[in-house]
Amino acid sequence: MGDFLRIERDGAVMTVTMDRPDDRNAITEPAQSAEFVALGEQLARDRSVRALVLTGAGKSFCSGGNVKSMREKQGMFAGSPYDQRTFYRTTVQTIGKTLWELEVPVIAAINGHAIGLGFDITLMCDLRVMAENAVVAESYVKLGIIPGGGGAWLLPRVVGYARASQMTLTGDPVDAATALQWGLVSEVLPADRLLERAREIAHSIAASPGHATRMAKRLMREGMDQKLPTHLEMAAAYQALSHHTADHAEAIEAFLDKRAPEYSDR
Repeated sequence: MGDFLRIERDGAVMTVTMDRPDDRNAITEPAQSAEFVALGEQLARDRSVRALVLTGAGKSFCSGGNVKSMREKQGMFAGSPYDQRTFYRTTVQTIGKTLWELEVPVIAAINGHAIGLGFDITLMCDLRVMAENAVVAESYVKLGIIPGGGGAWLLPRVVGYARASQMTLTGDPVDAATALQWGLVSEVLPADRLLERAREIAHSIAASPGHATRMAKRLMREGMDQKLPTHLEMAAAYQALSHHTADHAEAIEAFLDKRAPEYSDR
């Protein structure tokens, strides 16, 4: 894939690790964003992947943008305001768009600091599990800038407007216990158990037909901005498609035969 995202496969489950631990998995270079886009394009074609775990190498999930590069006005932080706007739109914002459009269910295993853009990336995932010692922060204002990766749009939808305002306007970090209380994550675990649990959830998702979980995810994503009649029309179309898949037929036969199903992703 590249030198930033490390990819492992275990059957229908893919684990993707942001792999620059010495740099706290910071994202600044266009090539890093391009790897996410390429991954999304690959998964749009590969129906054999039914669930994905996203995590970070080392002690951080992702520390966001490289602050040293900001100070030196290097990379995406160089040039005129127009240049920087173009960089944002064509690099880091493509990560959020890719994860948002991805139909494969994604679990963020937050193993350490998820700061700024790193936190926004977790918000674009479908569910989040978090290590006991990890923290998250929508910390842009601490650097005199604003959320640029999509967090200002999604965070209120995840934790509500009041708590999203507290996180966004103070930039203060939120620990794992608070994140669990707020519904930002579904589980908090010891650090040495985190990835194992994330993969357990992924395999539980992958135990169902991929077309069903992908379309169910799409229904939920689109439903966030749809009126109910529009949503029900989309659900009816997806349900009709589901009834005509080989995996639906296999699921029914396996249920009635009281055996484990064998899906072909068709």
